[in-house]
Amino acid sequence: MTEANITLAHGSGGMAMHRLIRELFLEVFADAELSRLEDQARLPGMAGRLALTTDAFVVDPIFFPGGDIGRLAVCGTVNDLAVGGSNPLYLSCAFVLEEGLPLADLYRIVRSMKQAADEAGVRIVAGDTKVVPKGAADKVFITTCGVGEIPNGLELESTRIRPGDKILLSGPIGDHGAAVLAARGELGMDCPVASDCRPLNHLVAHLLTACPHGVRALRDPTRGGVAAVINEWAWACGGCLRVFEMHVPVREEVRGLCELLGIDPWHLACEGQFLAVVAPEVAESALAALRAHPDGREAALVGEVSALPARTAVLHTVLGGERLLDLPEGEPLPRIC
Repeated sequence: MTEANITLAHGSGGMAMHRLIRELFLEVFADAELSRLEDQARLPGMAGRLALTTDAFVVDPIFFPGGDIGRLAVCGTVNDLAVGGSNPLYLSCAFVLEEGLPLADLYRIVRSMKQAADEAGVRIVAGDTKVVPKGAADKVFITTCGVGEIPNGLELESTRIRPGDKILLSGPIGDHGAAVLAARGELGMDCPVASDCRPLNHLVAHLLTACPHGVRALRDPTRGGVAAVINEWAWACGGCLRVFEMHVPVREEVRGLCELLGIDPWHLACEGQFLAVVAPEVAESALAALRAHPDGREAALVGEVSALPARTAVLHTVLGGERLLDLPEGEPLPRIC
C-alpha cells in the first residue's frame, strides 16, 4: 500500500478500501474462508454444543508492554470461550479506524492479532472495517465475535459452586492493569511490568484433561479484577467465597504501584490468568496440573467456599483480620481493555 495513514476513503467501499482489505487484512490473516470475501463465513458443523461470545476493545494506549489492542482483542475473546469449557475455533473482528491512523500502526496491530490467533490455534474467518472522521474515535476500536465447541457432558457454571469447594488462581494478578496504567505516561514513574495478555485455552484444556470431574466454574478476571469475579460467584451460588490474601500471588512491582496510587490490586484487570472453583477432593490434583503447565507455574490455592454469610465475598488479610472484598467504585483505570 502506498498510503501512510488511514483516510476516509479506506472506509468508503471503493478502491482504497479494497486495497486495505486485500493488501493488509487478507495478506496477514491468510485464511481461506476469509479470502472468499463473502458476507458470511461458512463453517463445518459441530459435534458438541456451540459457544458464542462477543466483546469490544478500546484500550488506551493501543500499544503497551506485553501487548497491544490487537493481541488483547484475540486473547480476550479466546479466553472468554475457554473459561466456559469450550475449544475456541473461529473469530470475526470489526475495526473502527480513525482518519489519520498510521497504516504502520494498523499493520502492527493486525500482525499481532495473527500471532495471537496462531498461539491459540483459532482462525479469523470474517471481518468488517469502518473509518470515521478524525476526532470521532480514538485511533482504533476492535469488536470481536468468537465461536467454540463445548464437549458434551462438560458443565461449568457458577451456580454449581458448593460449600467446601476450593478456589484456585492460575498466576499473579494485576499485571495487565499495572502495565497499561504505567504505559500512559501520566504518572512520571517506571513500572517494569508487562501485561499478562495471552490465550488461556491451552492451560484450561490441560486442567480439564487432568481433572475431568470436579471443576465447577472458571472465569478470567478482566474488568473489575479478582474482586468482581468473587462477588459475581458469591451472588450466583448464594454462598460465601473467602480469599486468603497471603496466598494470592502479586508481583512486588504491582503491589508497590498500587500502594503509591491507592489502587487495590484486587480490582486490577488480568488478561492472562483465570480463577477456578473445584471440588475439595480434586483441589490438590488440579493445582498440580496447573503448576505442571508452563503457563501455570505460579498457580496457587487462594480460597474456599462456605455457606455463610450468604452472597458475600470475604478477604482474609495478612494481618489476620477479615474484610469484605468489595466491588470497585467507579472505574479506577478507564479504557483498560
